[in-house]
Amino acid sequence: MWNEKEMLDYLHINLKESRLRHSLSVSETAVALATKYGEDIDKARIAGLVHDCVKNMKDGQLIEVARLHGIQLDEIYLQNPSILHGLVGSIIAREVMGIEDEDILSAIRYHTTGRKNMSILEKIIYIADYIEPLRKFNGVEELRSLSEMDLDAAVIQSLENTIKYVIIQKQLLHTDTVEARNYLLSKHSR
Repeated sequence: MWNEKEMLDYLHINLKESRLRHSLSVSETAVALATKYGEDIDKARIAGLVHDCVKNMKDGQLIEVARLHGIQLDEIYLQNPSILHGLVGSIIAREVMGIEDEDILSAIRYHTTGRKNMSILEKIIYIADYIEPLRKFNGVEELRSLSEMDLDAAVIQSLENTIKYVIIQKQLLHTDTVEARNYLLSKHSR
């Protein structure tokens, strides 16, 4: 596996400056959440750092990499290829950076859509991406506070925010997002 400097060098070359700052901020936020929720700090730091490693790839490149790896792309991905960046990012993290830890790879893969029965690390990266300090939107402060008290509640709220946003944009909802929300909500309400 690459060391952190090699990962940063890759990100400097392949990301815009603003995206690199975001990735560093997600990494720091993930470390803070990992500390709070008893998750492996090194895994959180690496997953947060690398989560958007292909964010600046063009839609056609994302589709091509996915297809070259035998991934069947449904209508949701084809109509909104940018959500492929998590899946393709996990491929690059494994094949280029040599990351083999499945929890890190899964956290990278699902940081945009979420999924049913997310691990703690997956939840941390999902929410860290959403609430890192450079993010500015109505309700972000409340979500940051919620993430300090109840990780699942924060993830549920961010999933619901995403679902509402996608509906308003008249885009297709990824089924992983709906399943993640429903699973967490049913578990959380017990």
